[in-house]
Amino acid sequence: MQYDGARLSVAYTPGQRRAPFDLPFFLTVVLLLALGVVMVLSASFPRAYYDPGHITGGNGAYYFVRQLFFALAGFGAMLLASRLPMGFYRRYTLPFLLVTLVLLLLVPVVGVKANGSRRWLGVGGLTLQPSELAKLAVILSFAALICRYRSRMHSFRHGVLPFLGILAALVGLLILEPHFSASVILLAVGGAMLFLGGVPIGYFAALGAAAGGGLAVLLTFFPYASSRIVTWRDPFASSSDEGYQIVQSLYSIGSGGLSGLGLGASRQKYLFLPEEHNDFIFSVVCEELGFIGAALIVLLFAMLILRGYWIALHCRERFNCLVCAGITTLLALQVFLNVAVVTNLLPCTGISLPFFSYGGTALLIQLFEMGIVLSASRDVLKTD
Repeated sequence: MQYDGARLSVAYTPGQRRAPFDLPFFLTVVLLLALGVVMVLSASFPRAYYDPGHITGGNGAYYFVRQLFFALAGFGAMLLASRLPMGFYRRYTLPFLLVTLVLLLLVPVVGVKANGSRRWLGVGGLTLQPSELAKLAVILSFAALICRYRSRMHSFRHGVLPFLGILAALVGLLILEPHFSASVILLAVGGAMLFLGGVPIGYFAALGAAAGGGLAVLLTFFPYASSRIVTWRDPFASSSDEGYQIVQSLYSIGSGGLSGLGLGASRQKYLFLPEEHNDFIFSVVCEELGFIGAALIVLLFAMLILRGYWIALHCRERFNCLVCAGITTLLALQVFLNVAVVTNLLPCTGISLPFFSYGGTALLIQLFEMGIVLSASRDVLKTD
């Protein structure tokens, strides 16, 4: 073992067994995943049974079965990811970023269109959402580049500018879909990675001003975005139109009270609340499990996030630390933004709740990301 003033390096001999992964982190992920699959069953069966789009064939368990399949596949992906050494992820960061860019380029051309947006690629009978890959690509590529150009991070031209170029390319392709919520998350995660990489705080003030200008342009030239702000300020003024979804969400949350109506007893999920098994599944959680149940789930997320940061702080290698911190920050952002949206703390936008919202691509990649954190936890320096 050697110490160079910045990190501890440990030389592993070929064939040497790695330490077991972090059990508290693993068990918390499994518990949240199990709760999420159960809530998908509870929230989705009325819509699946009614089947207005004739997709499910009247099978009330349609969404549940698919989510269970992806949960099991994702669980396997998490275990696989936890066994791959962190050097593997560092080696293939650039190819992964390039593949993600190619997939995002294909979306506007051959992507599947739904609800006015083209965000998915059809692969056989399944769909792939490249925006989910973009989030992981930013974390891995930024971590690798920060480690490589560590001495340049105080320079805007030679340090910060290349990172902004990557973000601009990815966000530009996302806006073409359009996918504004993913763009915001990508910018936030990229900014967090740069902050962790040692970029001077003064640059963030300039970048914040630029982001504010971009937001102003967005609200001016994209009526879709500006209408969301108007609806957010007073959803009940258009409760039968733009504000319908958030009003139904607030009704659902209010109906739950302290202890909830009981698992499976939600009323708003009977085709009153749109996206009840997807972006607004937390509203059904509040209605069925009440404030107590919803608070316990938020507490589980908080425990997972804190444990993720603990693993990051105890990593030997800088790359491992940055990747763990980036993935944990991404998880924290998505949880906060989803809960804030369904409670109308923030304008309504499409942000899923990790492990709970229905969606195969998102669930697979989220569990794979948890596997990467578990892989990094195998190399955490153990102290007596």
